Amino acid sequence: MVKIDLKGQVKEFDQGVTAAEVAKSIGMGLYKSACAAKIDGEVCDLRTPIEKDCSLEILTFDTAEGKHAYWHTTSHIMAQAVMRLYPGTKFSIGPAIENGFYYDFDMEQPLSTEDLPKIEAEMKKIIKEDLPLERFALPAEKAKELMAGQPYKEELIEEHAGKGEDISFYKQGDFTDLCAGPHLVSTGMVKAVKLTAITGAYWRGDAKNKMLTRVYGISFPKQSMLEEHLQMLEEAKKRDHRKLGKELGLFMLRDEGPGFPFFLPKGMVLKNLLIDYWREVHKKYGYVEVSTPVILSRKLWERSGHWDHYKQNMYTTVIDDEDYAIK
Repeated sequence: MVKIDLKGQVKEFDQGVTAAEVAKSIGMGLYKSACAAKIDGEVCDLRTPIEKDCSLEILTFDTAEGKHAYWHTTSHIMAQAVMRLYPGTKFSIGPAIENGFYYDFDMEQPLSTEDLPKIEAEMKKIIKEDLPLERFALPAEKAKELMAGQPYKEELIEEHAGKGEDISFYKQGDFTDLCAGPHLVSTGMVKAVKLTAITGAYWRGDAKNKMLTRVYGISFPKQSMLEEHLQMLEEAKKRDHRKLGKELGLFMLRDEGPGFPFFLPKGMVLKNLLIDYWREVHKKYGYVEVSTPVILSRKLWERSGHWDHYKQNMYTTVIDDEDYAIK
């Protein structure tokens, strides 16, 4: 028997009981809404067997970790749909992000927004199939054999091979992906999904690498939650700064500087008023100003962690064979 601390309430279960089984013993409502589990502070799958006394928290969609597992699983469903519809596609990574998920694909013919409904339809078929997500691990050499012909996966496996650890995979029906998890118990737990955008993204955020097709999406446990989210996005569009800036004559955007505003006279008045107020407040509380370079060496960004985590969103250049990035 093992003793499991459920937020202060200790219960005994048979050794090897899974987090999902514990959730079911508490109530079917919790079991059906469970996305992942946290055992002694470590997030894991609901199917994880519990072999010793521990603390356990069942993570639902209401938690950040629960959302992460939910959206991560949906990214795998999308990748499976794309692989079914477009055989020969090379797939790279598909993480959960702050609001949803994405997956990057290397395709002979890049996707367009017109392709999204077809992919969504295939995703819904996969969800209806209610495929279990099964985790397994392989030694590096076996992992390479499994992912043969998928260069991005082969590259990731090669990086992990030096650590001497087995490589973790998740399988759902005819689709297998290199992944650490955690994931939902099955594809059928995803109830509402919407693919929202397509963009280009360099592999690993490096402009020296190939441009991949990135597909974004969002999913929820209820259709009503998805509709509410989409309505919120529509409302946000009405308040989009690009739309308001144009309507109010504050600034303009041009193709010569995508994402960089050209401030018009009214916009400069507003901008300077904000800067004046900012200086007034800082002076009031005893702050002084300094000025630092706009562009700095890669070495600094590596020390700060930006290079590893945000490089794909940074503006970089090369000066005298050394990488630099704008702050």
